Formats: sequence, C-alpha cells, structure tokens
Amino acid sequence: MIKQIPFLSFSKMHEETKLGIYEAFESVYESNYFILGDKVKIFEKFYADFNKTNYCIGVGNGLDALIISLRALEIGNGHEVIVPSNTFIASLLAISAVGAKPVLVEPCITTYNIDPALIENAITSNTKAIMPVHLYGQACEMESIMFIANKHKLFVIEDNAQAQGATYNGKLTGSFGNINGTSFYPGKNLGALGDAGVITTNDKALFEKGKRLRNYGSEKKYFNQVKGYNSRLDELQAAFLSVKLKHLEKWNKERNKIADQYNNLLNNNREIILPKIATKSTSVYHLYVIRTQKRDELQAYLTERGIGTVIHYPVPPHLQEAFSDLGYEKGDFPIAEEIAGTCLSLPLYPGLKEEEIEFICLTIKQFFNS
Repeated sequence: MIKQIPFLSFSKMHEETKLGIYEAFESVYESNYFILGDKVKIFEKFYADFNKTNYCIGVGNGLDALIISLRALEIGNGHEVIVPSNTFIASLLAISAVGAKPVLVEPCITTYNIDPALIENAITSNTKAIMPVHLYGQACEMESIMFIANKHKLFVIEDNAQAQGATYNGKLTGSFGNINGTSFYPGKNLGALGDAGVITTNDKALFEKGKRLRNYGSEKKYFNQVKGYNSRLDELQAAFLSVKLKHLEKWNKERNKIADQYNNLLNNNREIILPKIATKSTSVYHLYVIRTQKRDELQAYLTERGIGTVIHYPVPPHLQEAFSDLGYEKGDFPIAEEIAGTCLSLPLYPGLKEEEIEFICLTIKQFFNS
C-alpha cells in the first residue's frame, strides 16, 4: 500500500540535473564573478532562443518581471490594466506597485483563463494594457486578446509564470505581448533553486528600458537615468537554470502524460469537473486542477490517506484584505469565487509513478462512493 504521495517532489528532476548543477556551481564559484556576469548573459540568450523572442532580461523574481515590464511601458498613476479575476495576487501587486489600477475580468469557467468575450466591456479611457495570465499552465486564447488590444491600441503584458513551453496556435506563451514576465520560483515547471525571473520581448527599446530598470536605472555604473530597482538575476541561479532548461521539454511532456492518466481514470465521475483545454491552446500542466462541490471534504479524505493536495487559490484577489481599497464585495466576481471554492490541485510532477496516480484516483473514487 502506498503510504505517502507528496503534492510536489523535486527528486527526479534533481537527480537528472545533479551533475550539471554541481558543475554549474563550481564554475560560478571559481569565476569569482557573481552579479550580471557571463552566466546571466548565456541564460538570457538560451531562454530567448527557447521562447522564440528577440530579447530576454534576467531579473530577481516573477513579480519584479511584471513590475519592470509595466514601468518599461510607462504605465503608472491614473492608468488601468485589465487582469483576470482569479489570478494569483502577484499579478495585481505588480499593477498596484506602479500606481495603476487593476481592473478585474472574469475567466472562462471551463479553462480558468481570462474570457476574451468580456474584455472589451472593461475598457475605459484610462485603460493602458491587458495582462493575460496563462493559469495552471494553459495558454490563454491569445488571438482574440491580441485583436482586442490592437483594436483599442492597448499594450499586452503576458504573465507567463505558470506556462513556460505552452502554445496558442503553435506560438509560445511569453512571445505574444509587447513585453512579458515569467517566474522561476522553485515549484514552477522551470524552477531555480531560489527566486528568479525573466522578461521577454521583441522590442529593442523596451529591452533597453528593462535592462536599465533592473539595475538601479543605470546603463553605466554610478550614472542613473531613471529610478530603477535592484532586481538582477543571480549569476548562480542563471547557471542552474541553463542546466535545467535543457530538460524542460521532456519534463513538460511527462506532465502531459500524467494529466492524460488522470483524465482517463477520473472522466466518469460526475461529481468532478476535469480540466478543459481551449481550441488551439496547449497546456504544460503546471497544475492539474479538478473542481468539486465537496472540495474540502475530499481534501481532508486524501490528506488522511497520505495524498498531498493544494488549493490554488482559496481567496480570489477581490476578496483579499490587501485589495479592499478596490471596493469589491463578495458576489462581484461569481466565477472567480466559484473556482476558489471548488478547486483542488492534485499531485503532478516529473517522477510521479503510474501506480501512484492509480492510487490517487482510486482513493478519490472511494471518497465519492462512500
């Protein structure tokens, strides 16, 4: 009998990259160069090539990637940015950090990504950008979003923190927007061994702005053109990420295989709503999220039997105390609230064994049959 299945395990990924990671550490250690050195430049080129964008800027984390992207577009006080109502709070924090106002738009109840059909109703004379979030690893419906943005002369900033390698109509997430941010928090599909992030863009002027902003607003040391940040991708993390990026495609394929197993084993249960993928979209399954009206009871049942789960996210942004100033109340975004009250993320990571998936699904079935 399987006794313990964690929600997330790094064991297989770390075993596959261990030798390369150790060599990367030694290389950085021996170089005696730790800030914005060759390892950062190499990874920026490596990731830009992977993401099929012209430029990549290494920064300290995913939140800083979004903040610097907004600053590079000169979005600030008095401006509005459209963002999904069910995103992780970092998307809103970035918008508010530059002085702009987050304007929430509901997601599609089936895909959990922002509903393009609702975006235009949220546009005002103060709207400057749309921030689509590729939630749980699935690409947003970017064709419609880009059409709306071009029609209304709005910028697009993709929050690509959960979807490195996902595509819409064959094009990679993180390559649609004017400028885009991603996170390499350790639990991401491509995770550092600490905090890290990058900005991607095809616009040279935005690339130059972003590079200044991440480094105290400076191109030349001690000469500062703008008020910037200290948010530079660490040389050591860049070296680690270069090692791990070589494995990302394989790991994403394994995630899809695991998701397929879940789909096959759970698809006959009428009390569970399984993930749905939009036409033309792909998912890299950063998370495998089911929904059920008995979510809390199911989570407790799985926990008792050694199966780890997580709720992403139990409180939608408009009901967070941190954003009470926006004036929203319970009931204002019923789809986001429905998702928050019913979603449950099951274990999914490279190395999760077929018999473990079978045990998880059998335990879920036992819960609903009991």
